[in-house]
Amino acid sequence: MSPTPEGQLSQPIIQPRLSQEKIRQYRRGWMGVAAVPGSGKTWTLSLLAADLIKRGALAEDQEVLVVTLVNSAVDNFYSRVSSFIEAAGFLPHTGYRVRTLHGLAHDIVRERPDLAGLEQNFQIIDEREANAILKESVHAWLRSHPYDLEHYYLPDLDDNRREQLNREKLPDLVSDVALAIIRYAKDQQLTPDRLVERLETLRVPLPLLEMGSDIYSLYQRALLYRGAVDFDDLIRLALGNLQRDSSLLERLRYRWPYILEDEAQDSSRLQEEILSLLSGSSEPNGPPGNWVRVGDPNQAIYETFTTANPKYLRNFLNRKGVIKRSLPESGRSTASIIKLANYLAHWASQNHPLEIVRDALAPEPAILPTPPGDPQPNPPDDPKGIHLVLTKFTAEEEIKAVADSVARWLPKHPESTLAVLVLQNNRADRIAEELRRRGVEVVDSLLRSTQATRQASGALTHLLQFLSNPTSARYLAQAYRVWRREERREADEARARLERASELLRKCNRVEDFLWPGAEHDWLEQTGLAESDPAAYDQLIEFRRLARRWQTAVLLPVDQVLLTLAQDIFTQPSELALAHKLANLLRQASQGHPSWGLKDLTTELGVIARNERRFIGFSEDDQGFDPQQHKGKAIVATMHKAKGLEFDRVYLMSVNNYDFPSGEEYDAYYSEKWFIRDHLNLQAEALAQLQLLLEPARDEWYQEGLASRTDRFNLVRERLRLLYVGITRARRQLIITYNTGRRGEARPATPLVELYNYWERQQIGS
Repeated sequence: MSPTPEGQLSQPIIQPRLSQEKIRQYRRGWMGVAAVPGSGKTWTLSLLAADLIKRGALAEDQEVLVVTLVNSAVDNFYSRVSSFIEAAGFLPHTGYRVRTLHGLAHDIVRERPDLAGLEQNFQIIDEREANAILKESVHAWLRSHPYDLEHYYLPDLDDNRREQLNREKLPDLVSDVALAIIRYAKDQQLTPDRLVERLETLRVPLPLLEMGSDIYSLYQRALLYRGAVDFDDLIRLALGNLQRDSSLLERLRYRWPYILEDEAQDSSRLQEEILSLLSGSSEPNGPPGNWVRVGDPNQAIYETFTTANPKYLRNFLNRKGVIKRSLPESGRSTASIIKLANYLAHWASQNHPLEIVRDALAPEPAILPTPPGDPQPNPPDDPKGIHLVLTKFTAEEEIKAVADSVARWLPKHPESTLAVLVLQNNRADRIAEELRRRGVEVVDSLLRSTQATRQASGALTHLLQFLSNPTSARYLAQAYRVWRREERREADEARARLERASELLRKCNRVEDFLWPGAEHDWLEQTGLAESDPAAYDQLIEFRRLARRWQTAVLLPVDQVLLTLAQDIFTQPSELALAHKLANLLRQASQGHPSWGLKDLTTELGVIARNERRFIGFSEDDQGFDPQQHKGKAIVATMHKAKGLEFDRVYLMSVNNYDFPSGEEYDAYYSEKWFIRDHLNLQAEALAQLQLLLEPARDEWYQEGLASRTDRFNLVRERLRLLYVGITRARRQLIITYNTGRRGEARPATPLVELYNYWERQQIGS
């Protein structure tokens, strides 16, 4: 395999570059690696993992632990490491384990769930269900406190407008604020009870924090009722288990004597603490264990909506005793595109008009072209392949201009890859629709395929939960909703019938009286549904027939059970294909754990379905998006989703001062809602109030509005890095445009203007 870009496989093993060879020679200790875009960091880390296995650094019951950010990278690592060690005559898939942080946390908690206060068969809810529970908690709070936040509204709003905002805008805003508080509280290992206790010690009113604390309590109570945890709980509980159980920590330290962390720029406080503990010394005050962290702080683009922060990697790279390495060469882009990306980093660090954000991008290590003779040479340079467009487009005009350009270019370049990258999904939908109107074949699976996969696998999980808990009315009702799930998108009457029937099933005191009734105990007949809603009655009769068939099928092997369920609820070939893959995985899990019953296997399916743990072959789409499979088509995605990928021609759209603000006085910020007074960002204000609980002596320092202004700086930093990521997706050609926004007032982003002026000077000079 050659050192190709992240997310892509290539051909036979070749000699690493000098910078890659230095990392391969690692033996022990803590090492930090700064890697530029397209430098082959995933390839290099895979090569190091394989070398550790091949050189006999592990005992038979030990593994190299690789921790990465996203699920597609898990499969990528498995494939790469496996090919390296198999080529050397070793058995593939042995001697290493690859996990996302959530997958690793799940492994740790499953070792001792009782230590975390969990049952052996605890549930982990996915993001969709977590959001639903949060919305329920928010609406419950708003019913009890309908006017508590109105003092944050603009003072000149009339009563009708306030009522409209309370109905249409406030629930989503409260959800955003509550989610920020819940995530940060869990990152700080604050339970709702501890949060309330600390709140009572403060001497100042903190309405946003009090609201968030109430909703946090409601949310956690709902999780407890379900016997479940969310993803943030999983990480918090994993760290708690390691801190409380020294024997567990020592056992895992022995199992994973080497830890390799990919995408370390997106590490969070809890991730750093977990990996620091696992890679620590076995002796007090002894030397550190073996931990390699690879990443690029310039590509940290998740800070504003997660607890990730590039400061953890930066601090690690500057820590005394850490071995420092870099991967500065990249064969991804032309020399001109590399020059443009390097200039953005240099300008942002030296001359950005907002001095406080000049730490957003580091100019070193600069991206270097590959040396002569490199197996992955840079594409031939073409300065004319860069187009920085300052034409004053409206939002619709920009879409049409880009669609016209794509439609002209693609037929002439059928062997090339092309991507249109935007910031928001709704913008991506609009450009995809416009391209289809022009007859362009569009690939937008980066926006949707994972969601569809999770929905299909989640449906099967719900049915297995019912079969695992045959007396539970709640699981019975959920199974009915899965069977009738298409009605959620139908007319109001069909949806209402679904809700009525589902609610009836939830209230069924004895499930067997519905499924297997006696002559005098037919629960369904006693509901009176046959007279009041004959259509719903007929549906429940059919559902009873299916549920009986499913219960009979539990005597079969688990893979046959899953296929029986799939045949009854799926019609799409893609869903049926997924069911076959999941059935195969459950069969393997059953063979590997002969003592597991249906409940254990249901839990395992939930783990797979929610992507907490990855298995090769789970889904072709989830094995990593490969642009090379879509030559001659228009790939439409968000800039965040395109990270780790590369395309011959890239369009970056909407690079205006709203999507990419720079702290100029005329900039606007999406987190500052138009109806909130004084340009307050309520999420930022809420987190500032929460910070007082961690430093109670500072409560008299709180000044309303200060956190909102500070959050502007954080957004400016992240958007600079996002623009850098967008530019470095391009191999040969790059086009950047902007639009004037919804109100026609937006301007080209300051970095875009600076890049335009720089590129004009370059062309004149050449």
